[in-house]
Amino acid sequence: MSEMLLSSRNLAFELYEVLDAEGLTQRERFAEHSRETFDAAIGTARTIAEKFFAPHNRKNDENEPRYENGEAILIPEVKPAVDAFLEAGFLNAARNFEAGGMQLPTLLSQACFAHFQSANAASTSYPFLTMGAANLIESFGSDEQKQRFLQPMIDGRFFGTMALTEPHAGSSLSDIRTRAEPATDGSYRLKGNKIFISGGDHPLSENIVHMVLAKLPDAPPGVKGISLFIVPKFMVNDDGSLGPRNDVLLAGLFHKMGWRGTTSTALNFGDNDACVGYLVGKPHHGLSYMFQMMNEARIGVGMGAVMLGYAGYLYSLEYARERPQGRLPDSKDPSTAPVAIVQHADVKRMLLTQKAYVEGAFDLGLYAARLFDDTNTLTSEAERRQAHELLDLLTPIVKSWPSEFCLKANELAIQILGGHGYTREYPVEQYYRDNRLNPIHEGTHGIQSLDLLGRKLAQNGGAGLKQLIRLIADTAKRAAVHTALDTLRQPLETLVERLQSVTIGLLTDLAQGKVNSSLANSALYLKAFGHTVIGWRWLEQAVRAEEGLAKGNPADRSFYKGKLQAARYFLTWEVPSCHHELAILETRDDTCLAMQDEWF
Repeated sequence: MSEMLLSSRNLAFELYEVLDAEGLTQRERFAEHSRETFDAAIGTARTIAEKFFAPHNRKNDENEPRYENGEAILIPEVKPAVDAFLEAGFLNAARNFEAGGMQLPTLLSQACFAHFQSANAASTSYPFLTMGAANLIESFGSDEQKQRFLQPMIDGRFFGTMALTEPHAGSSLSDIRTRAEPATDGSYRLKGNKIFISGGDHPLSENIVHMVLAKLPDAPPGVKGISLFIVPKFMVNDDGSLGPRNDVLLAGLFHKMGWRGTTSTALNFGDNDACVGYLVGKPHHGLSYMFQMMNEARIGVGMGAVMLGYAGYLYSLEYARERPQGRLPDSKDPSTAPVAIVQHADVKRMLLTQKAYVEGAFDLGLYAARLFDDTNTLTSEAERRQAHELLDLLTPIVKSWPSEFCLKANELAIQILGGHGYTREYPVEQYYRDNRLNPIHEGTHGIQSLDLLGRKLAQNGGAGLKQLIRLIADTAKRAAVHTALDTLRQPLETLVERLQSVTIGLLTDLAQGKVNSSLANSALYLKAFGHTVIGWRWLEQAVRAEEGLAKGNPADRSFYKGKLQAARYFLTWEVPSCHHELAILETRDDTCLAMQDEWF
């Protein structure tokens, strides 16, 4: 069963051969940990995911939350699963020992959490959102806010949400209309409507703490006028007990094609002019604060997309090994037994494509988690800053690339199952529906591409990009030691060289004010940049696989050969295709930009 969540051998490869998780134990913060404690945490996560989360994944999908008497009603299996997650300590896996946490590296907490994302994306979303909201209050809340709201969240008594989107504005947060009026007691009275608020109402916790974006009466226009507020479902008394219900109304539930087990809510704040909220930090700085939770969520969405793709890959792989159908093209005798479909070349192509997408993206997601550890625990401030710059640059890729290409993996999983693939009797169609939400969650591809090309690349004089280029060059240098990797290394080096040239041209145009033409095809840039990053991560895995083969352990030979074949596929089939996108970007093709409304 565990191998239907993710490959334990691949996880060990990533942690201990590629990303040097054991090296983290040499840092003061993680000195009490070892490979044994890491593996114990992973084993516990796998057990709970298998026992409590995976069994009700289908039931969650078939029995959506119901709206009854102003409340959201869930299937009964969700609460025991979430309680088991809390009791095992995974809500606070990365938090300090003295705060009740495991003090695990983020790399390990992400590896543990991946099991839950694979087993049941919908039920996992409730603690996921709570972790982000708690971190936000911990970073920017006052001492009183931390005592009143953060500690109960750490204890698992309160859950959290992020309330950004409004009906008229969508992703355009500068246009939000929710207002916050100061009250005489130092609190605020909020009034407005938010939609698509995941986890906005449920019976899983005593209270729900909404992190709400709103504007004060003196707010300047645009995003510089947004403030952040804590708005609890129930008021909290000075002694920590719950008071009366706040003026936050569940107006209804949305019914999405996937993640059906997660409440997606419409919330009304202040219908009775009595919605109490508490300002977090400084007025008008709310969006800058919320970006912490948004960036955490973007990385989490990317990893969620990876794990849904991973689950589909593993299921279709098992199916292909067990399903006999047809004969190989050179077998003309109809009396011979059919072969398992995994023997057919086109099925191998589809499985190899899935493997290249999901294992490449899985590596990137864990690499991002490792970078987060570096931002907090490297020795010097300069090293920590470098790690932050690289993580900031890669965040749009970590979110968007898996959301697009691990969804394609889910599509291929359906194809491998043939007519069974799109029936509800098999799980791969649900994995696809669940994953289809992720290209929209936490910012579309278009938004992420504008962030990458329009902002992240030029930040700090391009420090993050320069660092990335150096890292890719270092991997290529180590790959050059292995002549078998020459045909994998060279396509990546060629792509990197051309990508740098295109990037310089686009950034030059942006600096000269040619904004629309430079950003018109930013989605193509995101794809080429993402393929470059995943190509780098695959070359790194290939180097480690060659090193593993050299050790000569027969039990690992097939695993490493599979790694090399997936790297070969991505670097020789996928990476060269990016030159088409780069050609369009080089010429500043205006086909889409020049299109007129009336021409449609």
